[in-house]
Amino acid sequence: MTYDLYIGDRTFSSWSLRGWLMLEKFGLPCRVNMVGLYAGTMTEDLAALAPARLVPALRTPEGDILGESLAMAETLAERHPDAGLWPTDARLRARARWLCAEMTAGFSALRGACPMQLQHVNVGFEAHQDVLADLARLETIWNSARDLAGAPDGWLFGAYSLADVFYAPVAARIIGYDLPVSEAARAYCRATIADPAFKAWRAEGLKTTYDPFPYPTTGSTRDWPV
Repeated sequence: MTYDLYIGDRTFSSWSLRGWLMLEKFGLPCRVNMVGLYAGTMTEDLAALAPARLVPALRTPEGDILGESLAMAETLAERHPDAGLWPTDARLRARARWLCAEMTAGFSALRGACPMQLQHVNVGFEAHQDVLADLARLETIWNSARDLAGAPDGWLFGAYSLADVFYAPVAARIIGYDLPVSEAARAYCRATIADPAFKAWRAEGLKTTYDPFPYPTTGSTRDWPV
């Protein structure tokens, strides 16, 4: 039972990262198909997947097409109930769904000001008030998840879940723009980018170079943390 996953450029496509992690981290086999997100061929590359029009998109082994990351996540969890995509405890599962839904709909200031890029760390980025408000909200809901799960460190609900999938690109933004967060939040972000699956994704993305780089740097840069 192999899925076909359609993704954009790994260095920049935050939603593609989510789509890939929800298969890779839970042992669900897939073939990865690249879509020309920055090459200008996305519409053509996705034509056979209509009505899907964005990445990630998923084709099931039966040939059904799925778009939108939250719908993909719920469908995979439904199809693979023993894979552990959601927490097993009902209270934790409900909270994890809440966090994923809020990620999908919210944090527009953070996402707009700090587009995901996995190449380097921007030094000296000045976060405006709306971004700081998003960071404060992240800390609130991450801490609430940990309090509910009794998980003071590590993954948000103790065991890795879809909540960690959905917040992986957020962790990458915090690292990539050296954003001001608590040490507990920064430790979570460091754990996210140190995870073997994340590191494999980033390494594959770095095989492609961009000239010019799609996003401006903010002054100087330093190497991505090892």
